[in-house]
Amino acid sequence: MAVYIRKHPLEIPPPSEKDWLKDDEEDFFLQDPDRKRDALPQPFRMINKLVMLVFENAMEIIERREMLREAQKLKVQPTKCFPTAEFQVAGRANCLAASGKYIFVGLSVGLAAFKMPDCKEVCAWDAVKTEICAIHALDLGNERHVLLAVDEMGLVWLFCFYKESFLLVIILNEVEDISKRSTCVEVVLPPGGDYAGVLLQDSTKAWLEIYRLPKDSWLKEMEKSPGAAAGLACSERRSSWTSVGSPVSANKADTKLSLPVLLLKVKPPKPITGSSFKSPLDALKKMDDGSMLGLGYNHLIKDSQWEQQEAIFRSTYREYLEAEGERESKEEIPRCATFHFLLPSWILQVGPEMKVQPDVPSGISVHWDGSHNLCLYLLNRPLKEKVDSDPKPDVVWPCAAPIACSAVSSCSRYLALACEDATITIWDKHLGYPLSVTAILGEHLIRSIHFLRSSAAASDETPCPGTDPACPIVQLLVLCTDSSFYLVKAPRAGKASITLLADRPEDPNLAVSVVVPVLAFPSAAMVFSWDGTVSLMNTATSQIVYCFSTPPSHAVASPWQPVFVVDSVNWCLLLRGDMQQQADTLAQSRASHSTIFLFDFNSYSLKEAFPKEPDLPLKSLQNLPRIERCNIFLRDRQQSLLGLREQLPEYWSRLRAQAAAMDEERQNVKGQKKP
Repeated sequence: MAVYIRKHPLEIPPPSEKDWLKDDEEDFFLQDPDRKRDALPQPFRMINKLVMLVFENAMEIIERREMLREAQKLKVQPTKCFPTAEFQVAGRANCLAASGKYIFVGLSVGLAAFKMPDCKEVCAWDAVKTEICAIHALDLGNERHVLLAVDEMGLVWLFCFYKESFLLVIILNEVEDISKRSTCVEVVLPPGGDYAGVLLQDSTKAWLEIYRLPKDSWLKEMEKSPGAAAGLACSERRSSWTSVGSPVSANKADTKLSLPVLLLKVKPPKPITGSSFKSPLDALKKMDDGSMLGLGYNHLIKDSQWEQQEAIFRSTYREYLEAEGERESKEEIPRCATFHFLLPSWILQVGPEMKVQPDVPSGISVHWDGSHNLCLYLLNRPLKEKVDSDPKPDVVWPCAAPIACSAVSSCSRYLALACEDATITIWDKHLGYPLSVTAILGEHLIRSIHFLRSSAAASDETPCPGTDPACPIVQLLVLCTDSSFYLVKAPRAGKASITLLADRPEDPNLAVSVVVPVLAFPSAAMVFSWDGTVSLMNTATSQIVYCFSTPPSHAVASPWQPVFVVDSVNWCLLLRGDMQQQADTLAQSRASHSTIFLFDFNSYSLKEAFPKEPDLPLKSLQNLPRIERCNIFLRDRQQSLLGLREQLPEYWSRLRAQAAAMDEERQNVKGQKKP
């Protein structure tokens, strides 16, 4: 076996790295210890730098949390408020509603009504054993209440609660063919109970239905035959319905009250397509009303122009479209809408033939997801045999960006719009001009907005709709998607201001799930966090003044979507709580019972925490700023020109006739030029 042996011994090569230690640098570490890391060869230097970077970042986080903890200790701790009463309901409580002296609970097996303040059950409805997921209730007076309940299948049940009995009126979206069934997305009951709005959708489309409720007829019918109402309540007590699919015949047979009337059916706006008009005169002749601004359908842009502009856009931003993964399918999907009932105002005027009442809604505002337009529809329309399936809006407000959310004040005087670019506009509907236009700086997406009640509106004497408030400042609470929320103050004379109430929390468990105003106290807001904390904030000082805590044995149920209601009539908070630690036997009882905790505001010193500010007297006209005086002058001028609206159709008819004459003259000129 051959063995290969080197002739010359293997020598160690001299060092080639420049940063290695030399013979004359034996005391290097004593002179400059920081250069020890530079002396390490690769990849050890990179690993060492990454480890040190992680260590420094960890130390920064620890120091920041320690500073926040120390700052929290120095803050004034909020006063803890424990429940003043509690009661149990049979089944799982999914939703709560307060109306007058009654509390309505939507359960996994039906409905239940409890009376304040002893919280005793007075009535229950469990005829079809259906699960109620949402409930809205309204006090109509004379011991009458109207209820809209949505079950797990998306059916909308209309009830009239009279003399502690549930009276089923109708299922609004009930159909015999189950394949054509629509589900409810949202329901709204305006103050007064004259109307009801239901947002429905199926597998391909969505639409909004507005009903007129015959509340006066209900009172007469129940007073004439009180025995029939009691008999209907008893029939609901019996299990006459065996399944969810069978209420059709039973509903028609047992109904003793007048049915609501479908007044309006609104569909989402159609996509804008190419125009078929050949000239502006043709488009003008097709105009059938006096609308100056519309949804953009009457234009002169051809299909070829749309395609050309789309091709230019795609070629210019091709790399961005490919990076975002453009959706190829263009199928229409159900869309959601936000709508509000509006009282009579200068923005939504009605004709002289329509009678309006100051406390009855005269119109609705609707904006669909992804739409730039706010559409306003009149409700004082003559009843028709067949409702128009696609009515035209009476007023259209175009915005610069898609509308994200909207809100209407409790007095229905102010309307706020928040767009996707974080721009917020507060409109004074009675004067007909925007009160303020502000924007939240930074990359923020607004999730919800709410009007706070001012100190003047929190008094016992609420001003009538349309009257000037005593306090000249409108406050708006804005919640963003990153759990930060702001306070927008819009004075009637001056520039609006934005105040940061709470920044984005460092701990994800402290993220805010819901923020709602407490109309019983001025500048008060209820804040719900993901960790189950329920606190009351004074937005005037940005301080948490009270914390509503459940007993140690219970925790707030589903804090990311809490089950609660703030009762402004009885001045209390109703909150559902669940047991934290349970044995097997208790776990079974948890599914069959839920605990509702009651926090009575009168039992705590909340009035001292939210003192009522002195009412500011209204300034005289000569002391007002020039802009305010001009606005009042324009409002008075508008009142003197009420007859101008009646003259608009005549003006448009003359303009169309003139356009037709010009078109005829143009055709004659073309005929004369031909050889």
